[in-house]
Amino acid sequence: MQLDHRAQTLLKALVERYIADGQPVGSRALSKISGLDLSPATIRNIMADLEEMGFVASPHTSAGRVPTPRGYRLFVDTLLTVQAIDESALESKLQLQLQNKTPQKIIANAAQVLSSLSQFAGVVLTPRHDSTFQQIEFLRLSEKRILLVIVSPNGDVQNRLLITECDYSPAQLIQAANYINQHYAGHSFDEVRTHLQGELRQLRDDMTALMQAAVEAGSDALAEDDGVVISGERNLLSVSDLASNMTSLRKLFDLFEQKTGLMQLLDMSSKATGVQIFIGGESQLVPVEEMSLVTAPYGVNGKVVGTLGVIGPTRMAYERVIPIVDITAKLLSSALSHS
Repeated sequence: MQLDHRAQTLLKALVERYIADGQPVGSRALSKISGLDLSPATIRNIMADLEEMGFVASPHTSAGRVPTPRGYRLFVDTLLTVQAIDESALESKLQLQLQNKTPQKIIANAAQVLSSLSQFAGVVLTPRHDSTFQQIEFLRLSEKRILLVIVSPNGDVQNRLLITECDYSPAQLIQAANYINQHYAGHSFDEVRTHLQGELRQLRDDMTALMQAAVEAGSDALAEDDGVVISGERNLLSVSDLASNMTSLRKLFDLFEQKTGLMQLLDMSSKATGVQIFIGGESQLVPVEEMSLVTAPYGVNGKVVGTLGVIGPTRMAYERVIPIVDITAKLLSSALSHS
């Protein structure tokens, strides 16, 4: 729905004032801060129209108005003026945290940087690991204890301990590894599982058990490092909009603990380009009405591999958080591409 210039100006002024002090904004205050030469009656009429259209609401305790999720959405999509920040100073600070470290440490530091700069929670959806393997090996450690060694196509190595029901000889372990490597190198463990269901009937039962155990352990090994890195959750306990509502706070920390919904939200944002803003209350994607998530995708060598962002209240300074998220995503991409 299109708003005329006066309505847009008043809505922008209302949202900015409400973000700044958290108090409902009345017509008298809007007449002073909007810069419009309008009578109080005209302003009241425009605000009534905005309320009818769902962009603002009137709390029962005040004659002033506050933005709704729909009002925040219009604000961030069309009315927001992103704050000019000293990019070179911010980049210098970030580069110290993100360079010359392992990829895991770089990602953890990125979440910490987002949290410290925003004073909210920083989140990073870690890159999905390649689910395929190039080679496996079985190493006999002792009776019924075998080390499964998994080598990915890019050379990463994962180890998993297998506890077996029978003791395998070194020759049997070599035979089993050779069979899997010869037939399935370059495939995912899920693909191996599907094919082996038929083929293993032709093998001895004890070898079948070993290969099935290897497939399950290998699949778990390559999947378990995928997830979300979160930093600064405790910062949100100091945000009055969130901390004052125990139900919302519980939903928020359930989101952090379970992570599945947060991963889906971050994964969805990785399919878009540039900064995305998810506002609570406007969809079921964000389970907490008072929460917003500002995200941006990051990549390695030009390929998007994950998403990072800031979780905070809907009443956050978007004009400041957006460039923080945007620049951090670019620097994380650069650091990972050169790590």
